[in-house]
Amino acid sequence: MKTFLVVNPRSANGQTGKRWVEISAQVGRVLGEFGHGFTSGGMDAARLARQAIDDGYECIVAVGGDGTLNEVTNGFFRDGKVINPRAALGLVPRGTGGDFRRTFGWDLELTSALERLRTEKTEPFDVGRLDFIDNDGQPATRFFANIASFGVSAVVAREVNAGSKALGGHMSFMWGTVKGLVKYTERQVRLTLDDKPPETVSVTTVAVANGRYFGSGMFVAPDALTHDGLFDITLWSNYKLSDFVLKSKGVYNGDHVTWKGTRRFQCRTLHAESETGDVFLDVDGETPGRLPCTMTILPGAIRLKV
Repeated sequence: MKTFLVVNPRSANGQTGKRWVEISAQVGRVLGEFGHGFTSGGMDAARLARQAIDDGYECIVAVGGDGTLNEVTNGFFRDGKVINPRAALGLVPRGTGGDFRRTFGWDLELTSALERLRTEKTEPFDVGRLDFIDNDGQPATRFFANIASFGVSAVVAREVNAGSKALGGHMSFMWGTVKGLVKYTERQVRLTLDDKPPETVSVTTVAVANGRYFGSGMFVAPDALTHDGLFDITLWSNYKLSDFVLKSKGVYNGDHVTWKGTRRFQCRTLHAESETGDVFLDVDGETPGRLPCTMTILPGAIRLKV
């Protein structure tokens, strides 16, 4: 497949850019000729991916973390529609959190990623569509590959993104979670799933999952599949800092699904409206806006290199 790499040179704490000559040489030895472009700002990866698809590239590879992957996924769409349903999404994991790769059990080794990319093997991949209010107060649309959530998760994401991440992914998110829970006040949110009656719920976090992990390894949706045409919804209610400190292991191994404050659902569409002030969104680790929002699963919208 004709391959284009969308490279975030700032990923892996800047090591991707510094080691690009070495990395690109290894890519070339395995894949042969390939195209590439470097990101330089917000949503730049989406622009590069979209242009590569227009130029006839069949496999678009995100070289970076979950945020880069999210932007590349957005590049597969124009005016809300898939540009080329046969084009495949690939990943060379170079990020801090690395939650998307965990769903598939992929490691951080470049050789492993290149083995996936050199084969023709792909599988259908569901994509989430999010319609929401952006940070400027305007209606907006964004697509997501892994998980979109709202509540304290967005406060945590802002804390983590504002820091240096020098502690590494896991510790940065642990510390961000502690600071986020201190700042966050439980919100009342009106949820509508598919054609079911609306329900007002108390929200610590609602995770709308295509993949299984967020927050640098939190096993938020243990049963989620990226090709079943369904979101797995995890609702955490009335969780406090003391709960996280005392029981955080259960968030990382999946035991939280048995706790009193956890509820789970499946749906194709979710609509959420805040009834108690602003509730912000976390979309694959980025924080683009707030409720109200509607999330819709797009079954098998693109292909994924596996």
